[in-house]
Amino acid sequence: MSPSNTFAESSLPLFDSNSVAPVLVPGARLPSYIRDHRKRLRERFLTGGPQAMPDYELLELVLFRAIPRQDVKPLARLLLDRFGDFNRVLSAPIPRLNEVPGVGDAVVQELKIVEAAAHRLARARVIDRPVLSGWAAVLDYCHTTMAHRETEQFRVLYLDRKNILIADEEQGRGTVDHVPVYPREVVKRALELNASALILVHNHPSGDPTPSDADITMTAQINDAASALGLTLHDHIIVGKSRELSFRSQSYL
Repeated sequence: MSPSNTFAESSLPLFDSNSVAPVLVPGARLPSYIRDHRKRLRERFLTGGPQAMPDYELLELVLFRAIPRQDVKPLARLLLDRFGDFNRVLSAPIPRLNEVPGVGDAVVQELKIVEAAAHRLARARVIDRPVLSGWAAVLDYCHTTMAHRETEQFRVLYLDRKNILIADEEQGRGTVDHVPVYPREVVKRALELNASALILVHNHPSGDPTPSDADITMTAQINDAASALGLTLHDHIIVGKSRELSFRSQSYL
């Protein structure tokens, strides 16, 4: 097996563990306070955009479709209390979402549809396009797909001779502070794709993108393996919660 290393690193009350918001009788008319509240939120979103809304209201908009006949504000606030912010709610693992009182299949589906849409939009800005001339879009894509994960993930962006992104592949998935990486597999896959260059990306669930000694060592190993085969390692990006670190710009590479 290839050598491995590891990257380190009031309407309704709020729900509690014994209660959920009451569900309206099917076919009953939606109470005016709920109907008017939903109308106001939708109008504010259309006129002011998402930047005019706090996380819990934006989350309410997502939950409207999943729970059409009850007040969703308590659930929105409970989800934010549990996971921290809007992005972490969307990216939360399904088993953890299912632990939240009031969350069922319809809620999980709506959250994961929005998450998938965000990833697809970010990916569309970088795939089949020159990476180095659109570096901001690359960083935005990496942040969108990885910043709010609860475990470490290691990805490789493979580029052709014109630095066009031809593949974005997950090479490893680990725990909260490490992920196994196989340098030989990384460069082997580059040859299979006929790639000429690559960019390494992994996240630090702790939120701090400062590289560990293991991060630095593994990057050097992959760089050596890539150079021996005529491949270029452009960068290694570590994604934190609010910022990203580039090995190239910080002189680690």
